[in-house]
Amino acid sequence: MPDRVMTMYSIRNAALTTVCLALLASCGGFRDAKLDPEAYRIEGGRESKGNFIGRSSIFDAFKGGDAEVKVNRYLWTASLDVLDFLPVQTADPFTGVISTGYGTPPGGGQAYRATILISDPALDARSLNVALQTRSGPVAGGTQRAVEDAILARARQLRIQAERF
Repeated sequence: MPDRVMTMYSIRNAALTTVCLALLASCGGFRDAKLDPEAYRIEGGRESKGNFIGRSSIFDAFKGGDAEVKVNRYLWTASLDVLDFLPVQTADPFTGVISTGYGTPPGGGQAYRATILISDPALDARSLNVALQTRSGPVAGGTQRAVEDAILARARQLRIQAERF
């Protein structure tokens, strides 16, 4: 009797293994003869600096490259100076985005948070976008413009100081 039970378990295990292997083999799919791997090749150009495509070895990936920061350093520093009462959550100088958490300005009673986008290396008002928000929603346009003006004025001060030295 134990041999018979053992044989049934062996048959069941063999059948289960066969079914699992058949299911696994069916996951492989069918290759389309029309697919050309060259059609999906990504070519690195001038704008793809920093990509690892086209490099020859793993060590080439760690060489870095000449990644350029395309934001105005005076606007960047001025934004952090003017909004220093806000806790910085993320700051990415390569994309020009500074995101802050909620903070209360000195002498103020309402908490604000800001997202700053510096989109150009020029020291220009068009290079700066500020989005201010309170816990109840966006702030008035005049408040936002006042903050942008304060950042621009501070950036100009920083540039003048840098030119003196």
